[in-house]
Amino acid sequence: MSVSYKVEEQVAATYREEFESTGYALVRGLFGADEVDQLRDHYMELRHRGAHPNDFAGLKTDNRDPLRRYPRMAQMHRWDDASLRWMIDARLDQVMTALLGRSPYAVQTMIYFKPPGSRGQALHQDNFYLKAEPGTCVAAWMALDRVDEANGCLQVVPGSHRWPILCTEKADTKVSFTDITVPLPEPDAAVPVEMEAGDVLFFHGALVHGSAPNVTTDRFRRALIGHYIEGEAERVAQYYHPALRMDGRPLELEVAEGGGECGEWTDTPDGPVAVMTGIHTLIRKHE
Repeated sequence: MSVSYKVEEQVAATYREEFESTGYALVRGLFGADEVDQLRDHYMELRHRGAHPNDFAGLKTDNRDPLRRYPRMAQMHRWDDASLRWMIDARLDQVMTALLGRSPYAVQTMIYFKPPGSRGQALHQDNFYLKAEPGTCVAAWMALDRVDEANGCLQVVPGSHRWPILCTEKADTKVSFTDITVPLPEPDAAVPVEMEAGDVLFFHGALVHGSAPNVTTDRFRRALIGHYIEGEAERVAQYYHPALRMDGRPLELEVAEGGGECGEWTDTPDGPVAVMTGIHTLIRKHE
């Protein structure tokens, strides 16, 4: 799948400015329609074959919950060549190198199927889980279908990449398949990111993001995701080992332990400010 690709200097500067300002950069049409079709068909075939390593929640073909019939898959690159090729594709490397200043390390692949009627995912920050140090992680989120608000596109909070990793609170599991979320200074701070198949959204590990349920009756919202850590990172959580260089060579990193400090919102005369308070695993109760 890898092709010759070079981010032009002027275009790279635009992506970098967007990434530094908002915490994310949307690259339209990074992958072609034929490539997307092949990947979509490939993952649907894998899903229909049955269970695979690192499936989430388990495959239950007769379950009423759409997410049990089509559970997300993770770390496919460890056993699937197509996933590995995509994960270290030169186009992804070139864009992230332009955004970060150097080539990243690759640590995770995921595929979300999100069939009609599926719950979304509560707002969260990726580096809460990856614990990349120093620096942060970066996601490359590629749409395999057209994604919009109806089928549960990503929602992001622009500028939240400047926040600390926030302490979590309980999420509403009637609308989210995950049970924790993060508090926001303003309840409507998240904005939708609509994308076409083949578009890739690159975003910072502290960016608050999530998605609403897929309320359509006949449309999947499939997405292929790679998680990466900045090239100067020395540690990452155990689950993400071994890391790979973008040429596919493995490298040894230290294991990031514990959760460290997290931020919690407090009111000030200038408005809400996130201040460091405790550990990542602290559950902040609703008042």
